[in-house]
Parts: sequence; structure tokens; C-alpha cells
Amino acid sequence: MIFIKSPSEIDKIRASCRIIGELLDALGSKVVPGVSTLELDAFAEDFILSRGGRPAFKGYTVPGLKPFPGTLCTSLNSGIVHGIPSREAVLREGDIIGIDVGVVKDGYYGDAARSYAVGKISADAENLLDVTRKSLQLGISAALPGNRVGDVSHAIGSYVGRMGYYVADNLTGHGVGRALHEEPMIPNSGTAGRGPRLKAGMTLAIEPMVNIGTNRVRESGWEFFAADGSLSAHFEHTILVTDSQPEILTLA
Repeated sequence: MIFIKSPSEIDKIRASCRIIGELLDALGSKVVPGVSTLELDAFAEDFILSRGGRPAFKGYTVPGLKPFPGTLCTSLNSGIVHGIPSREAVLREGDIIGIDVGVVKDGYYGDAARSYAVGKISADAENLLDVTRKSLQLGISAALPGNRVGDVSHAIGSYVGRMGYYVADNLTGHGVGRALHEEPMIPNSGTAGRGPRLKAGMTLAIEPMVNIGTNRVRESGWEFFAADGSLSAHFEHTILVTDSQPEILTLA
């Protein structure tokens, strides 16, 4: 079931999302060579708790895996998503890192991700970040009332393909709000005009995950990697479908 949120529910989702937007901005100055992903995680948890929220990912469970241990998902270089923060994972000049974070406050959830450059990065890495960021913008622009989920998917995937990159297999966006993951699933490639119709009041997490070298994915427990070891980037916003243009909720 796809939930249409009431104005009071949207206000609560917006409050959770605002914490995320502020945190992702604050992390920009923390993502530097020499910092471990565990240090970033500790900063993020303190930040969220100080604003009355709770980390949505920490303790999250799926069948067959131990509860997720971090506040953040920290995915380095060929990591696509769900990277586990670690003292041993230390950022180095030239790395890229995707940071995904969820917050729950007053029972309502937000979810967003951003990929960051660590110091000076290669031209290939910079272009990957630009393409992934742009594909998210295009996907959001297609989230109009009366459109379908496939219109969002097509906007993302067709652009990524034209630019010579690959969306990661079987990793999707999703509804969000009353729970961290709700219907509908939002693939990052697909056919325009297909899928559930979008209606005002839906809150959606749109999140392209884009690889340089392959669409194929390698799984290792919670973590997903580009199968060929090439770089991957991830950008995500929680948005509100309105009667006109979509509203991005996960901004500071």
C-alpha cells in the first residue's frame, strides 16, 4: 500500500528530513583525509540525538543479517551502499565516499544520501559525482502528480546510460515516512508510463546509485560493491509529491 500523508504527518517527516539536511551539510567539513568512517558515524549520532531525533539505521534488521551497527552507511570508492562504519576504514586523498543516513523523530522517518570527494579527486570521479547528482535532479523533476513511478525511473536511467555509466542492479529508491521503507519501490531504470501513479501527499526517497564500469553488484553481508571494483556514487533525497512541483524535504 502506498500511503498518502496528511498535513500533520508531512510536518513530522519534514522535521526528520531537516535534521538530515543539516547533518549532510555539516559532514562536508568532516570528510577529510585521515578521518575514519567510525569517527564520522560518532559525529552523526551525536548530531542527530542533539536535535531530538534518533538514528533510523542503527539496529535496523533484515532476515539473515545481524542488526545494522551504524548510524551512517559509509561506502568508499567501489562501495555502492550500506557500508559499515569502521575504525580501520580511514579516508585517503582522492577517495570518494557515499554517506547515507536516516532519521526518525516523533515516529516519522526521513532518508537521504550524498557522495563526497576526499580532498582532490580524479576527473573520472568528479564526473561520476556530477552525473549521479544530475540524475537525481532529473528523477525528482519527474515526480509530478499524475506521472508514474516509471517516469522517475526512466528519467534517471536513460540519462545515466546516455552519459556512459551504469545504474546498480536491483538497488532502488522507495517510499518513506511512516516507516523507513514503504511502497512504492522506485527503480533507477525503467519504462516511462509504467508503475503506480504518483499523487500529492506521497513522500518518496529517490536515490540513484551509479557505477562507472558495470551494472553488476557484489554483495558481502550488508555491503554492496560494484562487481568490477570501479567507482560508485550515491545521491538521495526524500521528496514530497505536491499538486505542482515536487518539494525536496532533506535540505537544511
